[in-house]
Parts: sequence; C-alpha cells; structure tokens
Amino acid sequence: MGTLVIVLALVVLLIVAGASYGVYQLLNPTRTSRDRLAELTGGPKKEPGGDDELAERIQKRLAELATNADIDDADALQKQLIQAGFRAKNAPQLFNMARVVLALLMPILVSPLVLSSSLTTMAGAVFLASGFGYVMPQLIVTGAMDARKAELLNAFPDSLDLLVTCVEAGLALDAAIKRVAFEMEEAAPMLSTEMLTVTSEMSAGVARVDALKHFGERTGVDEIVQLVNMLVQADRFGTSIADSLRTHSEIVREHRMSRAEEKAAAVSPKLTVVMIMFLMPTLGIVLLGPAIINISELF
Repeated sequence: MGTLVIVLALVVLLIVAGASYGVYQLLNPTRTSRDRLAELTGGPKKEPGGDDELAERIQKRLAELATNADIDDADALQKQLIQAGFRAKNAPQLFNMARVVLALLMPILVSPLVLSSSLTTMAGAVFLASGFGYVMPQLIVTGAMDARKAELLNAFPDSLDLLVTCVEAGLALDAAIKRVAFEMEEAAPMLSTEMLTVTSEMSAGVARVDALKHFGERTGVDEIVQLVNMLVQADRFGTSIADSLRTHSEIVREHRMSRAEEKAAAVSPKLTVVMIMFLMPTLGIVLLGPAIINISELF
C-alpha cells in the first residue's frame, strides 16, 4: 500500500511539473522571425505582456495541439462551422482550442467522483472523460448544423413559391431573390439572411453563378444545392428560369410530402415501444393487483 502511494505521488509530481513547463512554454515562446526583423530594421514591435496578445497567444497555442495538418480536413471543418452558423474568422481555432481544453478539463471534473475506486476504474473513467471532452465540440457543431438545416428546409418551399411568383411577374432573378428575402424576413429570418447575403455579394461585384454557389455551400441543404445547380444551368444554356423554378418547386413539395409521410409512418412503432414499456406494466398491475391481494390473504 505504501509503495502504491509513493508511485501515485511521483506520477502526480511529474504531471504537475510537466503542466508547469507546458504553461511556461505556452506563455513564453521563443522570438519569431517578425520580432528579429523588427529589431534589425527598427520597425514597430508589439509590447509583450498585453492582455490581448496573451489571450491570442494562448488561443493559438491550444488550437495548434488539435489542428489537423491535412488541408482537406481543415476545409471540411471550416465548411461544417459555416453551415452550423459559426462564421467568425477564428472559428476553427476556437473549435480546436475547445477540444483541447475540454479534453483536459473533463478528467479533472470526473476524478473526484471515482477517487475512492480502484486504479483501473480511475484510469478508465479519466480516459473516457477525456475522450468525451474531445468529441463534445464536434457533437455541438453537428447538432447546430442539423438544426440550422432543418429550419432552412422548413421555410424553403414557401420561399421558392414566392420566388416563382416574382419571376413570373416580370422581376429579374436578382430582384426576385431580394424581394423574397424581405418578404420572408419575419417568417424565416435565417433563410432571409442567406438570400440577402446572395444579393449583397452580387451587388459587390461577385458573379451570379459564384454567389449562388456560395449560397448552396453556406446552407448545405440538398434542395437548395439542387436549386443552385438548376439556376446555374438555366443561366448557362439560356432556358426559362420561371419554368425551371416551377418544376423545382413541385419537386421540393413532393419531397416535403414524402418526409411528412415517413414521419407519420414512424409514429406507430414508437407508440408500440412506449405502450410495451409503460402502459402494459401499469395495466397488468391494475388488473392483476386485486387478484394477487386476495390470493395472498387466502394463503
């Protein structure tokens, strides 16, 4: 027992020493090439120790621990964050920093609960807590992305019908998108914001095809991506935009009805499970309870 205590004390001492050294290296990195160039040329140099610089340094160092070197994975992460609604420039860094911080913080929060358990149980709990902390930011981003896609998809068929009406009334596609965005501002603010972003990009000089492609990439909704592809093809081949929009509107309506039918069909199995787990035991107690009491009184 005494040997185990000594081993645990040494492990804790090594962890504390390693953490202290890591914090020292984190807050006091070596000089960068920019600092050396500023010293040689006499240019301006940041004064060390500022709060903003310290926070930026901590954020950058923690983010580097979980940053993937693969460019494709980094682009995929950036795309997921945008589709989830996190569009800040440093969103990937904050995401990776949250992974590292939670992976280190969760074992600290869990360790008091398993302090009296065996060493194997403690090690397993710390490992699971660290893994859950590392995965938690991804779960939050995925949930936000799915919720955002569902909200956009819920309002998309109505906005598409309005877009068809505006185009058939004689408005150009740019003006029709802007008009629909203003009309849907109260009913669907998220979709309205995305459509206004499209018109803002086109007003800033971005080509219509590129602005529409950005619209599909930001939302990630299949129906919107199909609409963008259809509009791009109509613009390229010179076909009627009104007819293409009307056809796509009918397809979206059919998909919406199919999803509603699938959800309605899934209600019966879910109710069956609820009845078996909760209603049947209660009904059995109500029906058989008096008989069991009478039998117990007889014997």
